Amino acid sequence: MPFTIDSARGIFPGTLSADAVPATIARFNQLSVEDQLALIWFAYLEMGKTITIAAPGAASMVLAEGTLNQIRQMSALEQSQAMCDLANRADTPICRAYATWSANIKLGFWYQLGQWMDQGIVAPIPEGYKLSANASAVLQAIRELDPGQQITVLRNAVVDMGYDSGKLGTYTPVSEPVAPPKEIAQRSQVQIQGVTNPTVLSYMNNLNANDFDALIQLFTPDGALQPPFQKPIVGKDAVLRFFREDCQNLKLMPEQGVCEPTEDGYTQIKVTGKVQTPWFGANVGMNMAWRFLLDPQDKIYFVAIDLLASPKELLNLAR
Repeated sequence: MPFTIDSARGIFPGTLSADAVPATIARFNQLSVEDQLALIWFAYLEMGKTITIAAPGAASMVLAEGTLNQIRQMSALEQSQAMCDLANRADTPICRAYATWSANIKLGFWYQLGQWMDQGIVAPIPEGYKLSANASAVLQAIRELDPGQQITVLRNAVVDMGYDSGKLGTYTPVSEPVAPPKEIAQRSQVQIQGVTNPTVLSYMNNLNANDFDALIQLFTPDGALQPPFQKPIVGKDAVLRFFREDCQNLKLMPEQGVCEPTEDGYTQIKVTGKVQTPWFGANVGMNMAWRFLLDPQDKIYFVAIDLLASPKELLNLAR
C-alpha cells in the first residue's frame, strides 16, 4: 500500500490553513481565568454587532437545562465561581457534566449564559473591568481575524473548558438526537468546477442532507478524517460518530477543485469553497478546503478539512 494516514496528511502541501487560529487559541489558554471569561464576554458582545449568533436548537438547550437551572439558582458569587471552575477545568459536578457534552451543547450553554448575563440573571463581568494587556492583545487578534476564523476561536475556547474528559474513565457522551436525513426531493446537488468525481460529489451532497449512514459508506474501513487543527479520526465507527455529533445541519458550498492521479491507482482531489453552520447562518461562510485521497476503488482513505488562511486561498489549488 503506497500510503499511510501520516503520509496522506501531506497531500497538497501548498494548502495554507489559518494558522492564526490555533496560535490565538494558545494565547487565550495562557490568560488568567478571569481574563478568559471577560474576553469571551467582550468578544460575544462585539460579535453580536457584526455576526448574528443563531439561537441554539431546542435539543441542545434541553440537554443543558438542568445545569443551567442549577447555575441560575446560585448566588452571584457562586455563579462566578462556577464559570471560573469551568475555565479552570476543575473537578466539580458541573465541570464533569460539561465534559460529557457535545460541542453544540456547550455552545448552547454559553449562549444562554451570555443571554442571562446581559439580562442580569447571571453575574456579569464587573462593570468597569479592564482586560490585562495580554488579554487586550488577544482580543485585538480576534478582531483582526475574518468572521469564520473568529467563530472558530471562540468555539474552541469554550469547547475545551470543563473537566478533562480523558480523566472521566468510561462515560457516555451526551449529544443532540441525530436529525433525520432530508427527503430525496428536498436534496440539492452540488457542482464543483474542475471536479466530477462521484465520491467527492456524494460526500458533499450526503453531508448537506444529514445522510450520515450513506456518507460513511464512502469511506474505506480504515479510512480517516482530519478536522481543522485536530489529529485524524481513524476508522468508520469513529468518523461516523464525529459526523453525527459535530456535523448536523451544515451547508457545504464547494466551488472549484483539482483532481490528480497519484501512486498505485490512488487519486488525490482538492476542493475549495465555503461552509455555513446553523450557529451563524447565512451571514458567515467559513473559507474551507477539502483534501481527499481516494483508493483505487474510489473509496475515501483520507480527507482533511482545512480552515483557510484567507479568502484568496479559495483560488489556490496548486500542489
